[in-house]
Amino acid sequence: MTKETTQQFVPIKEVRDGVVVLRDGSLRTVLMASSLNFALKSADEQEAITSQFQNFLNSLEFSVEFYIQSRRLDIRPYIALLEERMKEQTNDLVKIQTHEYIGFIKNFTESTDIMSKNFFIIIPYAASIFQDKKKMGGFFGKKAPAEVEKKNEAEQFEESRTQLEQRSAIVSQGLSRAGVRVAMLGTEEIIELFYKIFNPGELEKPIVSDDGMQ
Repeated sequence: MTKETTQQFVPIKEVRDGVVVLRDGSLRTVLMASSLNFALKSADEQEAITSQFQNFLNSLEFSVEFYIQSRRLDIRPYIALLEERMKEQTNDLVKIQTHEYIGFIKNFTESTDIMSKNFFIIIPYAASIFQDKKKMGGFFGKKAPAEVEKKNEAEQFEESRTQLEQRSAIVSQGLSRAGVRVAMLGTEEIIELFYKIFNPGELEKPIVSDDGMQ
């Protein structure tokens, strides 16, 4: 009986240059989207946002996946920062007030679950079977040498990544019209995202994109 590792159940082969490569050869890019307080908008603004989002969805010629990550907010770094500031404080009154504030924050977060939400859009791309076979030497031809096969694989990846970038630009432009800011995650951010997905019990720092969006 062979033991199966956790990695065997994960469909991800690797994350390269900000692109998720799945075991079946298809690729994914991940965009992080800002939140939008829809309830505070006026009726006209809500209607305009809804219309723009509807137009965006209708304009897509490829599928996308929306993923919402909801996590309990880790307040410990903020508490640690306050405690450091309290130690540095020379004014006794301010020190007492800071101490009471820390106690209030701890009691409040222990009795109430404060959740943080992150919004992501996953964009897929898979090269056609014919294109893939052509790169690898044809349907019935001889198997390409290892160096040629490696070169073809690199070229195929670059072509597919170009297609993904074009799709990402379409999604970014469409959502920006609805007032939503979008940023593409890099390799480290994607790895961190999937680490949190597969390790939900661990509290880590929030995912921050390269432009500082959280």
